[in-house]
Amino acid sequence: MTTTSASPDPTMEAIGQAVAEGRTGDVLSARRKLLNLWSEIGVTGDPLHRCSLAHFLADLYEDPAQALAWDVRALDAADAVTEQRAKEHHAGLRICGFYPSLHLNLADNYRRLGSFNAATEHLNAAQEHAHHLPQDAYGASLRTALDEVAEAVSQRDTTKRPSAPGPTT
Repeated sequence: MTTTSASPDPTMEAIGQAVAEGRTGDVLSARRKLLNLWSEIGVTGDPLHRCSLAHFLADLYEDPAQALAWDVRALDAADAVTEQRAKEHHAGLRICGFYPSLHLNLADNYRRLGSFNAATEHLNAAQEHAHHLPQDAYGASLRTALDEVAEAVSQRDTTKRPSAPGPTT
């Protein structure tokens, strides 16, 4: 989602900068910046902006309930993104490629909350969309994460996966 666009998109650039800040360890600052952007975008703003922001913001919460709220927002926004809008951001971007990750995150949050039936529903949805994943390191990492979450669900394990994105405790 941080690829070069056909024309500059200041909101996507700001999201990318905040995400980079969060990944270098300044989670509180990154979260604050993304929450401020969310206020600017609004709940009826550009669905691509809302989806991207909510998806990344969820990763900045250790608490699975807080992450779940943002992951639900990301999935809802993805459902409103058109293929045309995705391609306006980047010619090779397809919204169908977002769904494996979005459903994986929801499955993992529900699993961590002990809601194994809901986790299984989202695992199934992620697996239905997995054929849209690229055959590269990113796609492989998501396929591995799907396997990890499925195994954790089968064992009724609610602990955070070591490979899960987000702040470390």
